[in-house]
Amino acid sequence: MRNILLSSLALLALLNCSALPAAPPSAVGLMYHHFGADQYPSTNIRLEQFEQQLQFIEENGFQVLPLMTVLETLQAGEALPDKTVVFTMDDAYESVYTEAYPRLKARGWPFTVFVASDYIDKNYSNYMSWAQMREMQQHGASFGNHSRSHAHLIRRLPGEDEPQWRQRVGEDIRAAQRRLEEELGEVIEVIAYPYGEYDLALAQLVESLGLIGMGQHSGAMGATSDFRFLPRFPMAEQFGDADEFKTKVMSLAMPLQQTPVVNPVTDAARPVLKLQFDRQHAPLKQLSCYASGQGRIEVQRLNDYEARVQAGDDLPPGRSRYNCTSPSDDAGRFYWFSQPWIRPGGTD
Repeated sequence: MRNILLSSLALLALLNCSALPAAPPSAVGLMYHHFGADQYPSTNIRLEQFEQQLQFIEENGFQVLPLMTVLETLQAGEALPDKTVVFTMDDAYESVYTEAYPRLKARGWPFTVFVASDYIDKNYSNYMSWAQMREMQQHGASFGNHSRSHAHLIRRLPGEDEPQWRQRVGEDIRAAQRRLEEELGEVIEVIAYPYGEYDLALAQLVESLGLIGMGQHSGAMGATSDFRFLPRFPMAEQFGDADEFKTKVMSLAMPLQQTPVVNPVTDAARPVLKLQFDRQHAPLKQLSCYASGQGRIEVQRLNDYEARVQAGDDLPPGRSRYNCTSPSDDAGRFYWFSQPWIRPGGTD
């Protein structure tokens, strides 16, 4: 009788667990520029910070996977290992080769470098060479598009109309992809937008070229992310605090029905963001949102599954963002979504 009771309880527990909605798949992308280059504090990660980050990942059950493995899995709507993380680096600075590569190679961890091809072809100082990239390919590195020119691709030249802009920028991106393929052979079909800047026109152009787009706005990637502008967490000295890194690398994709399709480039001083949540995982009760330079901003619940977010003060010209987070059922882990904004009039 006792065995029958235990079997019944076990079956009931199994049925109850299977009835719970599975958490949507998530992966965290980390984005770096310089390593151990103190003269670039806004884009540099100090080596002791990087070592601490690697140690945390190594000791806490993370799975470091190739970028394309993660993207293809998410696009297919399939499950990923819990605490999946991806390493990416923009610009192909020499310190990627001298500092990051040996540390990642020693651990057998894959990573992706996004290359602005003109900078390599012109032998700019402080950048890697094609030969160094070919070596890295043999030890877990993949390479993606960062445009040929590393220009502000969303900007139109004086007198340039939309078709002319599409032709110019399309050729810039295609030329970079050709150079990568000529020098490195097999490369991934992903572009990291220079400066993290995109608008809907650029995102549509990138999609028409058969590429996935990645930005520099925060948040975890998920199955309902928009693959024209995927988020990554920028890593630099000011974001290198151990507790802050832990929160970010353990974050989960916000359970949205879909990523809002809004143009980041806006004339609105206080742009409105509307979020529609997956009904099985709507985290509205504890949703908090923050605007660049303003701290916490108002979240208006429209119903049980929708929220409206708007800054309380004007955003400054240039790049800003709204960051929205909510605690998940997994203690210490947060859902995270970021919406970038670009107001005209900002500087580089």
